[in-house]
Amino acid sequence: MLVGLAAAGILAYAADFATLRLRMWRNLNPNGNVTVQVYYAVPQKSGKTEYDFQSTQQETCVNSIFSHLGYRPCWYARKHTDREIQL
Repeated sequence: MLVGLAAAGILAYAADFATLRLRMWRNLNPNGNVTVQVYYAVPQKSGKTEYDFQSTQQETCVNSIFSHLGYRPCWYARKHTDREIQL
């Protein structure tokens, strides 16, 4: 049962990647953009954290179910629009 579940996962990932490559080949909008709010979390000597908010940025995402080509899927990126950078 475990092997069948792993095979189904691999097959789903491969089908998603093949669909993405087909979209790229036919220029059918494989990528999207999401506006992200970036902020820095700066630790203070007192143990507290100071947050320094930056301007919003555009982040490229991929229109697929899984992450591909180093981009997050758009359905996930739209739900997580805050980007914290720990210093």
